[in-house]
Amino acid sequence: NSTGGTRRISSDGGTEPSALVDDNGSEEDFSYEDLCQASPRYLQPGGEQLAINELISDGNVVCAEALWDHVTMDDQELGFKAGDVIQVLEASNKDWWWGRSEDKEAWFPASFVRLRVNQEELSENSSSTPSEEQDEEASQSRHRHCENKQQMRTNVIREIMDTERVYIKHLRDICEGYLRQCRKHTGMFTVAQLATIFGNIEDIYKFQRKFLKDLEKQYNKEEPHLSEIGSCFLQNQEGFAIYSEYCNNHPGACLELANLMKQGKYRHFFEACRLLQQMIDIAIDGFLLTPVQKICKYPLQLAELLKYTTQEHGDYSNIKAAYEAMKNVACLINERKRKLESIDKIARWQVSIVGWEGLDILDRSSELIHSGELTKITKQGKSQQRITCLQEEGCPREKAGPQHPALVIQLCPSFSFPTSCEAKGCLVR
Repeated sequence: NSTGGTRRISSDGGTEPSALVDDNGSEEDFSYEDLCQASPRYLQPGGEQLAINELISDGNVVCAEALWDHVTMDDQELGFKAGDVIQVLEASNKDWWWGRSEDKEAWFPASFVRLRVNQEELSENSSSTPSEEQDEEASQSRHRHCENKQQMRTNVIREIMDTERVYIKHLRDICEGYLRQCRKHTGMFTVAQLATIFGNIEDIYKFQRKFLKDLEKQYNKEEPHLSEIGSCFLQNQEGFAIYSEYCNNHPGACLELANLMKQGKYRHFFEACRLLQQMIDIAIDGFLLTPVQKICKYPLQLAELLKYTTQEHGDYSNIKAAYEAMKNVACLINERKRKLESIDKIARWQVSIVGWEGLDILDRSSELIHSGELTKITKQGKSQQRITCLQEEGCPREKAGPQHPALVIQLCPSFSFPTSCEAKGCLVR
């Protein structure tokens, strides 16, 4: 719906959130039916498709913010960094959306972004009022701006509360719907497998239940814009560190699941678990991605909340501090995630080469800068195609120079003849 120059995309594409907690904020008092009605589509990639496409078709600008880096070598995909703003141009596909960033239009994964809860209309930036009307409308304009800012702050507060409740339900579904059932079937899963797949998800569930209770205590139901929730993030700042272990474990969980899903009995088992728990229609790997998404969403939500919080507001200083704290947590996790993906890509690249000669590539460097095809041109003018991995050497990047050759190029034509060379003296275009 449209309020005061903005359009709010609610967590389920609707207009009003569902109240799920009693006055004491006790999560244990929720019925399963109540939790099932708590905007269940919010964390599903593409869940807001209908609302997005309606806004776009009406001529509105719809913006999303990147949860983490999307590094791609494909010209048909949109690369971006965590925190970048992407204009969504088309969202008919639930997994891949078409968008624009820095004058480039391409596809990007919907699960990598968070839609801004306040979609500001272009009319806000329309031409200024004629000078003869400025004095007459100045007071009314300031009043509307104040009301509008309060409404936008209300929208962000409600989004934080709604998505937190939905997240608790997803965590409960993972722990009770999947993990508990897996533990009962010892013939199908070893303890080590379950540790790889689910990591410390139960610790996260326990922590988030406490965090939600803290939020509920600070939530002003009658006037949400007056809510002061910044202290909740600051008081639980150290607790969010448990996400680091989960995010580091996530690539391994995806690999273990992929191997299991090659067998029909595991595909049927996980689908039966989902149906028994009455979960939404997302595969288990989608559920296991939600904690990674969630920890990266917090700084984006807090940044938007800070934008609509005046300096006179009682929560301004805490929200500002909470934003910085959660941004640091997300940046650290995002960097570790990127490094783990680089290590995995380098390792898979080396394994694919027949008869690799020399030391393990990762002994020299685990920092992958670029990979792709490279044409080697000899002095005689002959050219050969090479599959390359451009890596950073062990020394810090800022020390790279004539005395510190920081780049190593690993070369291999058709993944069959292995060799490598240092980039010192090489001209790479």
